[in-house]
Amino acid sequence: MGLKKLAAKVEDYNARLEVGKASKIKPRHVEKVLQKLRAKQAALEAEIAAASSADKKARLAGKLQIARTHIERAEWLRRELG
Repeated sequence: MGLKKLAAKVEDYNARLEVGKASKIKPRHVEKVLQKLRAKQAALEAEIAAASSADKKARLAGKLQIARTHIERAEWLRRELG
């Protein structure tokens, strides 16, 4: 998901928030998710280092890339909420 699509989702969220159909996202909620994502990233990096087969390393590398993308998005959201 690109930043334009993410920005559109945030705008949609803000519209639902104004109408009262969504609860407010607090920066501490985003921080909690960021902590979990960073822990997952560290675990995946350790798992890649310990993996012996190339297939497993490739699969874990894909998961690691997804985790990094989610971290990037969460940091963006934290800046938007800040």
